[in-house]
Amino acid sequence: MKARVKWVEGMAFMAESDSGHGIMLDGSPEIGGRNLGARPMEMVLMGLGGCTAIDVMVILGKQRQPVEDCWIELDAERADVAAPKVFTKIHVHYVVKGSGLDPKQVERAVKLSAEKYCSVSAMLKGSVDITYDFEIKS
Repeated sequence: MKARVKWVEGMAFMAESDSGHGIMLDGSPEIGGRNLGARPMEMVLMGLGGCTAIDVMVILGKQRQPVEDCWIELDAERADVAAPKVFTKIHVHYVVKGSGLDPKQVERAVKLSAEKYCSVSAMLKGSVDITYDFEIKS
């Protein structure tokens, strides 16, 4: 897997993935950014959410669970130091919507993603306290 990040102007960069998808990154106005795109640490957090969301949906699909909607809410805390301001805690809240969902199957999907399948979670696990919970809406 490869990626390329190219400077555009100020603190704005265009990041492009090996698969050809691009996204604008930008720094905060405090460091000369213009809020043209997501911050790199926001991308890490969104990457975690996307990775685990895909896992959960694949697992629930294999379980033939009647999912109508699914979203992940992430809440992160960063180190209270000048630098590096790494994540110290992340809470991942899954919301799965569907009539007739089996709570045990949803719990199993979340647990499998968190403990086995999510690559982003596995990378962060050694240095970040990651907690998970879920709710089911019908």
